[in-house]
Amino acid sequence: MNEHKTVVVGMSGGVDSSVAAYLLKEQGYCVIGVTMQIWQEEALQKQESEAGCCGLGAVEDARRVAQVLDIPHYVMNFKHDFKIHVIDYFINEYRAGRTPNPCIACNRYVKWESLLKRSMEIGADYIATGHYARIRHMNNGRYAVEKSVTARKDQSYALYNLTQEQLARTMMPIGEYEKDRVRKIADEAGLPVAHKPDSMEICFVPEGDYASYIEETVGMKSKPGDFVDMQGHVLGRHRGIIHYTVGQRKGLNLALGYPAFVVRIKPETNEIVIGQLEDNLSEKVYISHVNYISEQSFSEHKTYLAKIRYNHEGSHCTVRRLEDDLYECIFIKPQRAVTPGQALVLYDGSLVAGGGTIL
Repeated sequence: MNEHKTVVVGMSGGVDSSVAAYLLKEQGYCVIGVTMQIWQEEALQKQESEAGCCGLGAVEDARRVAQVLDIPHYVMNFKHDFKIHVIDYFINEYRAGRTPNPCIACNRYVKWESLLKRSMEIGADYIATGHYARIRHMNNGRYAVEKSVTARKDQSYALYNLTQEQLARTMMPIGEYEKDRVRKIADEAGLPVAHKPDSMEICFVPEGDYASYIEETVGMKSKPGDFVDMQGHVLGRHRGIIHYTVGQRKGLNLALGYPAFVVRIKPETNEIVIGQLEDNLSEKVYISHVNYISEQSFSEHKTYLAKIRYNHEGSHCTVRRLEDDLYECIFIKPQRAVTPGQALVLYDGSLVAGGGTIL
């Protein structure tokens, strides 16, 4: 029976995780609410306390929801893990000319690895989150991440890096619901966050200005350099490579007589290569740091749907293994703005087959 099973719900103070806790309690589980303290002390001096899941306001909102649900609520300190696995990674990737995905890193190393370990230590059977995705235990014995029933809110892309051990101990109860239904459930249950807006920005970056955040955090301005064309001819000056990402068109301040895009970032020479739309298209994409979800390895005889960024609609490709941790993904239709540092996630129908980091 469920009442003999304990679930730790990661409560961010938002409506989704709050409804996840409510649904699990309704199913008879012993629910414990936990808000992860991941904000850095210096960040609190620069942003409002309500800033996303990193703010102090999130703790108060989660606590009020726990009171309504009559469940215990605790704050667990994961500041050190968050700094190493998310903030430091985020800064280092931008300084290396790549575009990181901090939410994927946070999911893998903080929201799951750290929270799950701590939860198991206090005797929990599972952890749960308010992600819009589902978990399926497959006939082959593996645990798979499955798309949410609502494509508009689906978050399976950001969960491709979870391990089998983590998935076996995870619940995602709102993956079966549309967002409007989740808000209605919260309203009917009298949860005080039923109409709280969703947080859209990177939670630890004030006002989404990541370049200024990096410069302030490392205490150093990004060094200006040259914009160059595909042949290496200088076109103008850029403000520093952390201000740009592959595929970017706006904010270049270049008058070239044609639409210009960032094609490549070269940190070794501090140059940013500029090209036209056709220069920004890629048929072949290479990935490493691969994680397998529904399959033990990718099949060369199968066509997958691949997403190269969170809001990418996906495009079909085949996959070929080149080395132990290096795959070549060949798209049927060339893709625009394939960005080093981002994740390429492969889908087999509604299931996440796995994914890796774009090189």
